[in-house]
Amino acid sequence: MTTSDDTRRPASTPAAPTTGARFLKAIYVYEVPVRLWHWINALAITVLAATGYLIANPLPSLPGEASDHFLMGYIRFLHFAAAYIFAIGFLGRIYWAFVGNHHARQMFRFPFWDRHWWTELHLEARWYLFLEHKPKLYVGHNPLAQFAMFWCIGVGSLFMIVTGFALYGEGAGVDSWQDRLFGWVIPLFGQSQDVHTWHHVGMWVILLFVMVHIYAAVREDIMSRQSIISTMISGVRTFKDAEDAADEDGHLVPPQRRHPFRIWRRSNPAAAPPKTPAQVG
Repeated sequence: MTTSDDTRRPASTPAAPTTGARFLKAIYVYEVPVRLWHWINALAITVLAATGYLIANPLPSLPGEASDHFLMGYIRFLHFAAAYIFAIGFLGRIYWAFVGNHHARQMFRFPFWDRHWWTELHLEARWYLFLEHKPKLYVGHNPLAQFAMFWCIGVGSLFMIVTGFALYGEGAGVDSWQDRLFGWVIPLFGQSQDVHTWHHVGMWVILLFVMVHIYAAVREDIMSRQSIISTMISGVRTFKDAEDAADEDGHLVPPQRRHPFRIWRRSNPAAAPPKTPAQVG
């Protein structure tokens, strides 16, 4: 079993497998901080969306004295607590983009001038629309996922944090750090209600992304040749029945440049992996 983690170094082409053999290739992609942020962020978004909807559409009044009930107070507290977790987590995610591996930075990169990237995005969109026979292999995010992550989670999270703290600053007071840092947002939009409206629109955009994201992850685990959901749990991307290899940037590697990284023969676990010409020599 080959256990090299260097997926970038070109090597000789592996010998052709026997007829009917099936292979599983695995690469460590997402580090622990990225995976931890993903699931904490998912929980925070769930709480923020539920409580935010109830804040915008309050529940019917409860019977009895108002002092006997604090339901909306608890809902607002949960919203504010989840917002702090969301904001702190986002700052931590930005930090890890600088100190983490190549894939930790991918969410904050938007290769606007890369014509090849746009071509790959178009092909990936055709795959999701059932217009392509099979998908391409990507170690990290595919171009379409990178596009959605950049705008909906990268830019979208920043927009929600800025508008959210601007609204929070109204209640915290003019001398609060929230008002000093984000008080300029409300005059920029016109008035407080306009910020409320755009904050709600941002919530629905992120919720729409979450629904499409879950659908795409489940769909790819079923139809694609690469793992999605389990990768965000273990950090390891697996390529099932792979016919092609991919480098660290997620691009397809031509046969003459392939390197046999972590190859297991699935059909016969006891058999050794195919040897390269250099190993035979």
